[in-house]
Amino acid sequence: MNKYDAIIIGGGHNGLVAAAYLAKAGKKVIVLERRHILGGAAATEEIYPGFKFTVFSYVVSLLRPEIVRDLNLPKHGLTILPLESTITPLPDGDYLYRDIDHHRTLRNIARFSERDAEAYEEYSRSMYFMAKAVKYILGIIPPDPTSLKPKDLLGLLEMSKHFLGIGEEQFFTLFKLMTMSSADFLEEWFETDPLIATMSASGIIGTFLGPRSPGTAYVLLHHYMGEIDGVFRAWGFAKGGTGAISNSIAGAAREFGAEIRTNAPVSNVIVKNGKATGVALENGDEFLADIIISSLDPKLTFLKLVEENDLPSDLVESIHKFKIRGSSGKVNLALDALPDLSCIPGPGPHLRGAISISPSVDYIERAYDDAKYGEISKQPYIDVIIPSMIDPDMAPPGKHVMSCFVQYAPYELREGTWEQRREELGDNVVNALSEFMPNIKDIILHRQVLSPWDVEQSIGLSQGNIFQGELSLFQLFFLRPASGYAKYNTPIRGYYQCGSGTHPGGGITGTPGRLAALKILKEIN
Repeated sequence: MNKYDAIIIGGGHNGLVAAAYLAKAGKKVIVLERRHILGGAAATEEIYPGFKFTVFSYVVSLLRPEIVRDLNLPKHGLTILPLESTITPLPDGDYLYRDIDHHRTLRNIARFSERDAEAYEEYSRSMYFMAKAVKYILGIIPPDPTSLKPKDLLGLLEMSKHFLGIGEEQFFTLFKLMTMSSADFLEEWFETDPLIATMSASGIIGTFLGPRSPGTAYVLLHHYMGEIDGVFRAWGFAKGGTGAISNSIAGAAREFGAEIRTNAPVSNVIVKNGKATGVALENGDEFLADIIISSLDPKLTFLKLVEENDLPSDLVESIHKFKIRGSSGKVNLALDALPDLSCIPGPGPHLRGAISISPSVDYIERAYDDAKYGEISKQPYIDVIIPSMIDPDMAPPGKHVMSCFVQYAPYELREGTWEQRREELGDNVVNALSEFMPNIKDIILHRQVLSPWDVEQSIGLSQGNIFQGELSLFQLFFLRPASGYAKYNTPIRGYYQCGSGTHPGGGITGTPGRLAALKILKEIN
């Protein structure tokens, strides 16, 4: 039986990052992935002949530049293509358009409000500084304020100095971002409803919250911290889909000597005398290692892979209470032609960016109202991109793929099951799109509808939550996933966590995998 230095459970991007860093340090590493392909939620699949889909995730922004550099991901095929615009079509035939041409963006906003055009520049500067200030947190293991250990006390002191040093005005802005709703925060800056709605939507992505729910302003900031080539708030599409990100990380890991196996579902972690010694697969095969790292969500890491009697009761209780409610759906469309926006007919650069179905704050809040009571949103918020307009290799010539991220699709339905009602979500999405794209129903060749239940069944994410746990203030920093266990550790010796359910949270960041690996290397070397 082979013995490894480290076993990583799950071949999502965080697990692959951890494997690459450990292998780069000379450790003998194996990654065990349950599916036939790598990537978890960051995977690309051909679900209709000739059409490639980023099935679950769809854009990239938060992938940390230090990981790209450390692992030399461009060498392994990573190419990020920019998403340069966002268009919000409106029911009256008008539209709000923002792109990389700053002056054109301001002129378009000024059509609705000259005051907002002036405020937009100041807002952008303020959020840039906020993103830079909070970026510090993304690179550190969060100190525990309940600990009296010198290292934690020193960490708290350094973090306090950092935030006290950003200036009084910015400190107050940061406090607002940590406590307010995204809509309320934006309404302090702007008066144009479609602008507020589209921007506030970044605060609800992957959460079971509405734009007026307190705490969503931080999620807005979390997404604002994305950077590409040093440019904050830059969003892009990985050539080949998000699966190309996972494959590039896997390529780096393999080059450093890591072994990666697919179709290898782990049943449980083997624990002897309070120490993790290996894992058992569902087929009965066992692998031994001194270090076991789970990239799965906290529910699976603590409540499925190990026995509860190997854990303190307070941790078990905390993980049971950990909010991991699925609220997002995905509809992937294979199209016979380009969709035609009624507000800007015909092809053009506006189809190479995001199309946001978010005409007003009330529109999104009503979508949330449906979900609160266990219903599929009748008029959902939809974040649309057409990957084949950015990367033509995603579809056959003249054909296109459309990726629709949807809020809200509650994991727990008041009536029926997702197996019975899945296509209702697809119908609601297509109907909502048809109000702004009158030809959409005529050009659909194939439709894939994914509810949170489908995501859970496909890739194992509990309740299909794309962040492995909500980004609420009570589940961030030293509380993610539980007090005392935010440093990628567990109570079981040799057993660690590195998924998005740990600090700093979800998105295709790679940070949990990197920080976990660096911590482990420091402990064992």
